[in-house]
Amino acid sequence: MKYFKLYADADGESHWTDIDVPLRERSFAPPAKAIEISDPEPATQFMFLRLQSGWDEPVHPTPVAQKLVCLSGSVRVTASDGDMRDVGPGDVWHMEDTHGKGHHTVVTSADDFEAVIIQYG
Repeated sequence: MKYFKLYADADGESHWTDIDVPLRERSFAPPAKAIEISDPEPATQFMFLRLQSGWDEPVHPTPVAQKLVCLSGSVRVTASDGDMRDVGPGDVWHMEDTHGKGHHTVVTSADDFEAVIIQYG
């Protein structure tokens, strides 16, 4: 498993990197068999989000560190360094560009973009 991470460097330039999620086998819900699972991450809240087809936002940083899990539709997200990622169903996007130049997001699908947001602070 992996997710897309968007972060800002010390100069405020945003960049993408791909993160591999380490999984290990362990008992999660005894007496069920052991499963492969990642370590937990503390979260403060979660929300559902919908961006209507054709939605195109101004460039901005993320308000808080958060992960987005795409349920349907797709967006193209451009970091301030010009690198892009297309985020579609099943993709996970971790946002840490809480300062600096931020990123641009546009809905690229004919359908609305729907996602779950998990916030960390």
